[in-house]
Amino acid sequence: MRKALLLCACLYAYITGFAQTDTTEGKDLDEAVIYSNKFTERKKNIVQRIDVLTARTIARFNSQNTGDLLINSGNVFVQKSQQGGSSPVIRGFEASRVLIVVDGVRHNTAVFRSGHLQNVITIDQNMLEQAEIMYGPSSTLYGSDALGGVVHLRTKSPKLSTGDKLKITGSAFSRLSSANDEKTVHYDLSVGGKRLAWLSGFTFSDFGDMKMGSNYPDKYPAFGRRDSVIAFFGFKDSVIANKDPQVQKYSGYKQWDVLQKLFFQQNEKVSHTLNFQYSNTNDVPRYDRFQDKRNFGGTIGTTLRFAEWYYGPQKRILGAYELNIKKLAFFDEFRANISYQDLEESRQQREYRRYDRFDSRRERVKVWGFVIDGKRSFGNNELVTGIDGQFNDVKSVADRTNLTTGAVSKLDTRYPDGKNTMNYVGLYAQHLLKFGKGKWVLNDGFRLQSVSLRSNVVDNSFFNLPVTNFEQTNFALTGNLGLIFTPKPSTRINLGLSSAFRCPNIDDLVKVFDFSIAKRVFVPNADVDPEYTYNADLGIRQQLGKSIRVELTGFYTLFRNAIVAAPFKLNGQDSIVYNGVKSAVYANQNLNKGRTYGFNANVKIDLAKQLVFTSTASFTRGRLEKFGSGEIPQDHIPPFFGKTSLAYQQAKFGLELFGLYNGWKRIKDYNPDGEDNQQYATPDGMPSWFTLNFRGNVNIGRNVQVQAAVENITDRNYRYFASGFSAPGRNFIIALRANF
Repeated sequence: MRKALLLCACLYAYITGFAQTDTTEGKDLDEAVIYSNKFTERKKNIVQRIDVLTARTIARFNSQNTGDLLINSGNVFVQKSQQGGSSPVIRGFEASRVLIVVDGVRHNTAVFRSGHLQNVITIDQNMLEQAEIMYGPSSTLYGSDALGGVVHLRTKSPKLSTGDKLKITGSAFSRLSSANDEKTVHYDLSVGGKRLAWLSGFTFSDFGDMKMGSNYPDKYPAFGRRDSVIAFFGFKDSVIANKDPQVQKYSGYKQWDVLQKLFFQQNEKVSHTLNFQYSNTNDVPRYDRFQDKRNFGGTIGTTLRFAEWYYGPQKRILGAYELNIKKLAFFDEFRANISYQDLEESRQQREYRRYDRFDSRRERVKVWGFVIDGKRSFGNNELVTGIDGQFNDVKSVADRTNLTTGAVSKLDTRYPDGKNTMNYVGLYAQHLLKFGKGKWVLNDGFRLQSVSLRSNVVDNSFFNLPVTNFEQTNFALTGNLGLIFTPKPSTRINLGLSSAFRCPNIDDLVKVFDFSIAKRVFVPNADVDPEYTYNADLGIRQQLGKSIRVELTGFYTLFRNAIVAAPFKLNGQDSIVYNGVKSAVYANQNLNKGRTYGFNANVKIDLAKQLVFTSTASFTRGRLEKFGSGEIPQDHIPPFFGKTSLAYQQAKFGLELFGLYNGWKRIKDYNPDGEDNQQYATPDGMPSWFTLNFRGNVNIGRNVQVQAAVENITDRNYRYFASGFSAPGRNFIIALRANF
């Protein structure tokens, strides 16, 4: 920590010293409007670091899904277990410890796991007006789960007409990519009158099997190669050679997304919005499991284990109604949102030549929610306050099918087969004060949260659990306090303190899970308490003349009551036979406390009128302290990573040459019991990598644009840390866009 503070102090001294030699005052470049503060606010007035990706930037990145969009920002690490997956990591926290918000509605549910998730790809990045990434604890505004930060995704809105004629606007594009034979089509259309407007959007993507790079690391000439696959023909499974070992066979999938919005401006003060979103896929192969091996016929660890392992159609439905009122009683702005979400996912698996055991586990989560917010400005103060709630109902079913006879039998469910509910209700207030002639801004706030969970097992014949009813009610008080000091327009210093919490959910407490690689089975444990983070941020932004801007943010986070997997006993036994394998019994427990620290640096240089150089770098380190047992690496901690770009943009065309890079993740820095997936790395860990990429666009007339890109020009073979899926090799992309 001392070294990090010394580095920040030295860098700041250098930057300010350099700036004082320049007589030109740099103007404030932090004027972006954000929505993460519940109501519109200038980014410069918020202590917490927030990155903003606008619709224009999103279109320029031309990413295949929302996970790839975050990767392209250069500031967010993303893990992938399969092509149809993306799990954002913010400051060493991932999955259920990062909150995803869509149009102000919590996307996290009671079954978000702490491992790796794919849910973020169910939000169509092509329909986003803006994406905001909030770094650090964010529970004051958003409640449970925001330990590492928040990804706030705001979709486009219908546009009203300002004249007598209907206002018709929209866009469409088609994209092809070579590495996975991608075919994507999209359209969005807005039709607006003076008071009523409607927006429709649709995206369909067909992703084939992904081809990895052929330029392997020198020491690992076969890293990730898929030499053999399991094929089903002649009514039996057979291991056959993969015709092209660079092709990650059985990794393709299809996805379609629909968005509909209806906006009604009742009068100058009152407006109403209906918001409907639908996302679905076909079966999404869990690619990393296709690499798992198991003993078969006396051969040790050389036979592929799974003939089938896929997520069934991953369906997301969101319906929401939002009311906005200006000047309502005490509030200058008032908003109320009522939402309903219906989410389905399933896990289907069958082992090699086990035709008698096709296992299907299916989950359906129904979520009702409400958010009521109000904003009041008085003098130099702004007060945002509100109440919110989310009510989860989880249904879990499972069965086993004998493919030879067609017989269907009972199977243990992933979550209890009875009634599973989890309810969140919170009250918060966030305050902002400008003083000292606008040079100082104070941010402060608090949240009081209540979370209750109920779950019960109906059929206890599989495990003979000593407890079949699980109940918890937790209360949490969290807050934030921070200052911004702007001595002159070219200099900004911010210091913030914040806390966050995450209440254990259905997945943490009562899940039954088979971690077959390590021969472990996870069982329920009701004695798990909420986990907390306490964080300090120091940020410095300096404008050097008219051309250079440098920004550095350092953070230090204390992680308390960390929920980790650890050995457990079920009915007095530390191991059981599960799915025919003798497995050690594990359960989630509060056994650790930890600390996470690091920094993010950004530099932007205007080399010429339309030529811009940018570079980002992020470093995170995390350690967990087992009570009384010393320290171990914290899982989910990415290696050093970043992005460097040189971009030229004018009215008719643009060019960008950029590099993405990751440092080494050494095996000694892997968590031995967590979610780092060292089985999918090399014996030394995950090698460092660098990719060189190019993209450009040309405008044809006023409304048509052609985009072209070459990603991973050197055809580098690499994987993101903790991923069981290799990244694309050399990838040619072409897209045709039209706006009207």
